[in-house]
Amino acid sequence: MATSQADKRLKRLTESSACSQEKASEYAEELKKMADSKISKEEAIKKSKFFKSLADPTRLRILGLLATREMCVCEVMVALELTQPTASHHLGILENAGLIKARKEGKWVFYSLLDSHKTVDLSK
Repeated sequence: MATSQADKRLKRLTESSACSQEKASEYAEELKKMADSKISKEEAIKKSKFFKSLADPTRLRILGLLATREMCVCEVMVALELTQPTASHHLGILENAGLIKARKEGKWVFYSLLDSHKTVDLSK
């Protein structure tokens, strides 16, 4: 009979003297509740998406431009010497992360920063 990964982890926990064999399951549940009380999986995913969107120099430069004023893709392309697909890719990531918004005017799409109170709240 194969031992599950959870059973192997509990065995290591009891071998490390962190808890007794009899209370291992209770202790494991306590640890899971502690982790969820600090940050849920969903919230961690949301914040991770936010930070990943900032982990690129080009996206940081785009945010700097948009902090100045609203811009269309063409202006971002010229300012940062990007191709249209590359500029659109980075703008899409920033939009999906909830940092910028798009406004369509005819065939043109203009991007701007979201209001600061609408961005991801990192204090939770």
